[in-house]
Amino acid sequence: MIAMQYSFTLPADYDMDIIEKRIADNGYRTDGLAGLIFKTYLYARRDCPQTGSTENIYAPFYLWQDVSGMNRFISGAGFQGVANAFGWPQIRVYPVLAAKMSNDVAQAVYAKREITDIAPFSDLAPLAEENINDRLIDVTVWDTTNWKKIHFTAGRNPLAGGGQNYRIGHISLSGAVKAV
Repeated sequence: MIAMQYSFTLPADYDMDIIEKRIADNGYRTDGLAGLIFKTYLYARRDCPQTGSTENIYAPFYLWQDVSGMNRFISGAGFQGVANAFGWPQIRVYPVLAAKMSNDVAQAVYAKREITDIAPFSDLAPLAEENINDRLIDVTVWDTTNWKKIHFTAGRNPLAGGGQNYRIGHISLSGAVKAV
């Protein structure tokens, strides 16, 4: 499995209703996409107390079965439409350490991404065992370029603690994830 995320920070006065409408009108287009396990259409409003964001953000998070599905998506019309609308993003791609998804995943409304440093010369084996909890989505990946652990979770209610919090506008599904 491989995780992928890109993010657009939008102006403070950007009408985030445009993002919500875009998700509502187009989110279904990645439903059943070959190679995709899930895509969460994430956004944060700077004026939303549930996300606590200081910025307006659109930042989809993907979990792919393998790199071939991801490559087909990035080189296809769907991604080109996003790039044409918002600019050419830096796409972050991460090896997956652990992932699980509940059968109730479609009920997820909020998501959170936490990034923590991995200390030099750490024992890396335990990273895959940390933080797997009872959320509707729980994915742990690592950024081996910058030595960071990234923990992505989603649930029915706002998620406490640090990190970037989001609303989920739509979840596209194509498969099931069990603990890895």
